[in-house]
Amino acid sequence: MSRERSRTIYVCQECGARVPKWEGRCPQCTQWNTLVGLSESPRSRRDTWLATGPANVQEISEVTVDNVSRTLTASGELNRVLGGGIVPGSLVLMAGDPGIGKSTILLQMCAHLADQGQRVLYVSGEESAQQVKLRAERLAISGQALFFLAETEIDEILSRLEDLIPSLVVVDSVQTIASQDVPSAPGTVAQVRECTRRLMQWAKERGVPVFLAGHVTKDGSVAGPRVLEHMVDVVLYLEGDTLSPYRILRAAKNRFGSTNEVGIFAMDGQGMRDVEDASTLFLSRQGEVTPGSTVIATQEGTRPLLAEVQALTTHTVFAQPRRTATGVDFQRLVLVAAVIGKRLDIPLGSQDIIINIAGGLHVNEPAADLGMALAMVSSFRNVPCDPSTVVIGEVGLGGEVRPVPQLERRLNEAHRLGFKRAVIPAAQRADAHGSPLELSAVATVGEAVRKALPRARRHKGDDEVQEYASAEEVLDSLAAER
Repeated sequence: MSRERSRTIYVCQECGARVPKWEGRCPQCTQWNTLVGLSESPRSRRDTWLATGPANVQEISEVTVDNVSRTLTASGELNRVLGGGIVPGSLVLMAGDPGIGKSTILLQMCAHLADQGQRVLYVSGEESAQQVKLRAERLAISGQALFFLAETEIDEILSRLEDLIPSLVVVDSVQTIASQDVPSAPGTVAQVRECTRRLMQWAKERGVPVFLAGHVTKDGSVAGPRVLEHMVDVVLYLEGDTLSPYRILRAAKNRFGSTNEVGIFAMDGQGMRDVEDASTLFLSRQGEVTPGSTVIATQEGTRPLLAEVQALTTHTVFAQPRRTATGVDFQRLVLVAAVIGKRLDIPLGSQDIIINIAGGLHVNEPAADLGMALAMVSSFRNVPCDPSTVVIGEVGLGGEVRPVPQLERRLNEAHRLGFKRAVIPAAQRADAHGSPLELSAVATVGEAVRKALPRARRHKGDDEVQEYASAEEVLDSLAAER
């Protein structure tokens, strides 16, 4: 009689890939030194993510779906990112750097639901009851109907969950929970996967949502959120500079809603509060005339946001000019700079170019291309852009300005914030008909430069002369210099 033995597999801490033998680099995500050994027993082959039981083959048309009522939190920003509220039986992972505010926003969510008469359990493997009580007092949380458990053993946690049967469970954090059935330390790939699997089984069987808090370290050595992304229903990332009071919540995965939504919060002494007018947050100056600065209208899910693009071009002192992008895709910066140099004959090949999105916002859509292009030209020739103008458009390799989605929403947001003029793609002139803004429809980047940068300051020697030249003269002078 043959006896089954446990076997060792290797799991990547970055992407969760499983390979039969150790390799220096993960074959899936190509990261180095991320494979960790995991002992897999034969009984684990029957483990599933969902509750076990007989499964029948059936047609999709015969499947009945009950109307799922989502639970709303006190934060409209959190509800937006979740897709409209908390879905019963969902497993949500909230990840972020240590000290970014994960525990604060989760405790505030629990307190609101407890005030609504729901039974909430907050499980902490990092803090004692006294520490959580001090945070609750700072956040002005009474704590009634909000239960606390300081425990790191998964079997004990599940036992207490069966006794209490709460309406919501928060586990802070998933790296501290361990199972005695897995012979490894807490926080390893094996422990994190096993504990998450068991919590998911319990959540699906009872229909109770479970929130997991996870850490992301700088070197990525802790196996946490990246391994769990394939297991949980929703993955939220809380981002922001610890020196800044503002935080941005993004959905990297959402089985119940869009992954394009963002939530914006401000952290103060009373905890996390929603930032209702987010566009004003990312406009550091409005009314000032600053060369190298333009305003763009970006779209984050269903929310239009106005942001300031800052560009600085300076003659390089290195053999290879540098390109630095903060808040935008580096490849888009390289593309736009190449188009300007080729189509407008502006010598950016000898210039260091620095692009920054004010306020810490990350813009991932191509609609910011035209704003970047105008900011570069504005900085290169010291030509200030009209502060009451918003720029919208994608730039193609031929120098053409391409259409962008949901133009009407972007224009309405710009009008609400007091902007008077908008530079838009010529192909969408009909779509913007009826907009209260003064529209300048452009087909190429060169046409956008002529319309958006109408005046350029002249210099004579070391003294600045308060005279202005037209944009056409500026472009003609560029050609003459070449």
